[in-house]
Amino acid sequence: MSLDFYTIDDLDLDNKTVLVRVDINSPVDPSTGLLLDDTRIRLHAETIKELSNKGAKTVILAHQSRPGKKDFTTLKQHAESLSKILNKNVDYVDDIFGINARNSIKKMEKTDILLLENVRFYSEEIIAREPKHQSKTHLIEKLAPLADYFINDAFAAAHRSQASMVGFAYVMPSAAGRIMEKELKAIYNAMDNVQRPCIYILGGVKVDDSIMVMENVLEKGSADFILTTGLVANIFLWGSGINIGKYNKNFIKNKDYCEFVKKSKKLLKKYGDKIIIPKDIAVCKENKRIEFSVDNIPNNPIYDIGTDTIKEYAGYVMQAKTLFANGPAGVFEKEEFNIGTDDILNAIASSNAFSIIGGGHLAAAANQMGISKGVSHISSGGGASINLLAGENLPGVQILTEYTTKKI
Repeated sequence: MSLDFYTIDDLDLDNKTVLVRVDINSPVDPSTGLLLDDTRIRLHAETIKELSNKGAKTVILAHQSRPGKKDFTTLKQHAESLSKILNKNVDYVDDIFGINARNSIKKMEKTDILLLENVRFYSEEIIAREPKHQSKTHLIEKLAPLADYFINDAFAAAHRSQASMVGFAYVMPSAAGRIMEKELKAIYNAMDNVQRPCIYILGGVKVDDSIMVMENVLEKGSADFILTTGLVANIFLWGSGINIGKYNKNFIKNKDYCEFVKKSKKLLKKYGDKIIIPKDIAVCKENKRIEFSVDNIPNNPIYDIGTDTIKEYAGYVMQAKTLFANGPAGVFEKEEFNIGTDDILNAIASSNAFSIIGGGHLAAAANQMGISKGVSHISSGGGASINLLAGENLPGVQILTEYTTKKI
């Protein structure tokens, strides 16, 4: 797949004002309100530093969580963290496109960096619409006239058709930032040059995403095997006719995932030889890990795949030449139930395959384990990468290719 969009290399940035959209959404301690991890801030610091070094006046647009969540907060801490990482002052203004924000942008000098307030404090940002409509929101109409270029570096939010993601690129010269560029090159290159065997490991609780990927890669014949873990595995176990216990069935029902049990039955019927489900699992009983064969699952919550399954999956991983993994194998936050996630990640890192790990929890686990160097590419965006693997267009990328290449 060709990547037809401009990058930072195509822009004359000296003394130009640049709006750059990043995704520095970070974990927040619910008890203290402090940032727990600066991984994404460090990632985007690369693009921001380059823009400043090339003489740009860099105006940063970003979000933190969404309305209704406990970690929905201002970006003041993010500015402080970014300042330390860059070893350069990053100004922060608690305004998005009001008079304070606009005046702050107008006063900027060459190489200055300014972080605006959480764009999701603005209600129109949350609404997904076509780029043409987004370009007419107050956010774009107020800020676009103040800048020369828009740079989208927020790959992790590229599957969102929100104002700050698609509105600017509709009306002004735009390009991809370094993170966006690297992500797309790595994932598209892997998809276009799949070496066999190609194995997908799909887990976690976002079952709809995993089912979408399965349907796409199985229909196209681009996956040799799909190893199921996490809630995805529980749904396929149930779909295969195995009694996963009342507790686990109710958990799936409460999430309104019963439709995916029906889909799993159809997929198993059509591609049963390619979809691998666990042969044993680990349940949480009296706060302890106890393993059972899938033929004898008790009425306790399934928190991980079992030892025999881990060994079987590791065997698949070691024979693979291309690996895509998304979602943890179990409740890896609890020490007794992180075995499946840790062992599979270790197998991936030890394999000779070209490997891509989706963002979110699995990427965090890989970083915590210190095995990220053994993985070919760790994506900063779980939702965005999984949508690409499922054959979906990413609005934040599509707008860069459709409109902005005609304007620079």
